[in-house]
Amino acid sequence: MKLSYLCFFIIIFLLSSCKSDNLNTIASVPSNLTEISAAEKAPFSELIWVIEDSRNSNSVFGLNNSGEVVRELHITNAINNDWEDLTSDSLGNIYIGDFGNNKKNRKNYTIYKVTEPLNKPTNKKAEKITFTLPTKTKAQNFEAFFIYNKHFYIFNKENKKGKMFKVPNIEGEHEAELVTTFKLAGKNNKITSADISNDRKTIVLLNRKKLWKLTNFKDDNFFEGTIETLEFNHFSQKEGVCFKDKNTVYITDERIGLIGGNIYTFNISN
Repeated sequence: MKLSYLCFFIIIFLLSSCKSDNLNTIASVPSNLTEISAAEKAPFSELIWVIEDSRNSNSVFGLNNSGEVVRELHITNAINNDWEDLTSDSLGNIYIGDFGNNKKNRKNYTIYKVTEPLNKPTNKKAEKITFTLPTKTKAQNFEAFFIYNKHFYIFNKENKKGKMFKVPNIEGEHEAELVTTFKLAGKNNKITSADISNDRKTIVLLNRKKLWKLTNFKDDNFFEGTIETLEFNHFSQKEGVCFKDKNTVYITDERIGLIGGNIYTFNISN
């Protein structure tokens, strides 16, 4: 990297840090985890689970609040084609969304279910939920999902025309169902991660610059409720979000040079 570009990024980083009084850095993640693409806090544990995206290992890492890796799960029957998000169920099982598709050339998508992540051994064979898109639906790039009413709700990564699909949480092959299309206000609205609160009353959708908070919805009509936009005033590529409690979320970002590679907390309460 040329010196001028390095200086530019340092200046942007310092300016964004000065402006950011709503994104609280709690820890840095290990330097070897540069491309963190998700975050999840499962029931029965205080660990923050993370993964890296394509071209990285097929492992899930459990971090403590200091950013230290205290548990690593190696998924023996999985390939990291493009791991993009994590979610969990009420029993504490973890699900890996292998559904990134930047080149739009992928027809089959996989979700890996990792059972009993806190128990031995650390080499795990995952269950597989695979899905295709409905007939005549163009290939989609996904980076965000969560579980609601025994289904995965999966969001595409698009600026203008958002789409939400659902897939049953049942091992085997499925055809995804298109639930709705939506358009979020503003520009640069690519969704990079998502989560739903434990009481199933609040949804958060992550973007590198902001977070959308969805409340007051009925059933799975998520976009017919109240939608609030919460700005970060912070410069980094944010890729993971999960609830810490009903008023606070954890956020993780990629490490690019001197920027990012951290765990943050962010207050979503009014």
